[in-house]
Amino acid sequence: MMLSVEGLHVYIEASHILRDVSLAVGEREVVCLVGRNGAGKTTTLRTIMGYLAPHAGRIRFLDREIGGMRPFAIAQLGMGFAPEDGAIFADLTVAENVEIATWTRRTGRPAGDRLAQAYAVFPVLRRYGARRGTQISGGERKMLSIARALALDPTMLLLDEPFEGLSPAIIPEIGRGIFEITKLGHAILIAESNIHHVPEYTTRLYVIERGEIIFSGHPSEVQRDPAVLRVIGGTP
Repeated sequence: MMLSVEGLHVYIEASHILRDVSLAVGEREVVCLVGRNGAGKTTTLRTIMGYLAPHAGRIRFLDREIGGMRPFAIAQLGMGFAPEDGAIFADLTVAENVEIATWTRRTGRPAGDRLAQAYAVFPVLRRYGARRGTQISGGERKMLSIARALALDPTMLLLDEPFEGLSPAIIPEIGRGIFEITKLGHAILIAESNIHHVPEYTTRLYVIERGEIIFSGHPSEVQRDPAVLRVIGGTP
């Protein structure tokens, strides 16, 4: 497996947020972690990325233990992260926000190739290249965050709520962009609160509730579990 999380326990201050969370992402897989707001999705991704330290459990990426490593070191290994809030640099232009990834991680691919790939996934960003991060819409900031993570030239991407808070008109465009990324061969782990936003090309689904994984399997299998569907809003 490209990413393996085993028996993860995470505390934030005195609160036990994640309880024995295990999941895996293989090469070229698109895996979704679905759960209600506050279920532990963002905490899981932030712990994988090194922003939170696990209390117990193991996190392995490309056969290397990364639990407790700092975020910049994990990024250097080839993990790209697009957080829920986008974390766009407001004082930089759209073009500079994308380019900064090529400055912070050197790889064997020329920076120009990496930038061209990012803009090919979300071509609208090239049109807005001179605008500041505060001068684009919420959907465009989501695109920019994902494009910047892609320009890092990662092996794997973590996408936290890429469809959250967007208008119905922009959601398909984000979905098409993520699909283009899958065709490039990247593994992707998506955290999502709405089961109806889970991409049809998802290869594996996990459902998290109150910090625990309550379902693991193919997306089609969750439709046969009424209890899980009630948790994630898949039934009336």
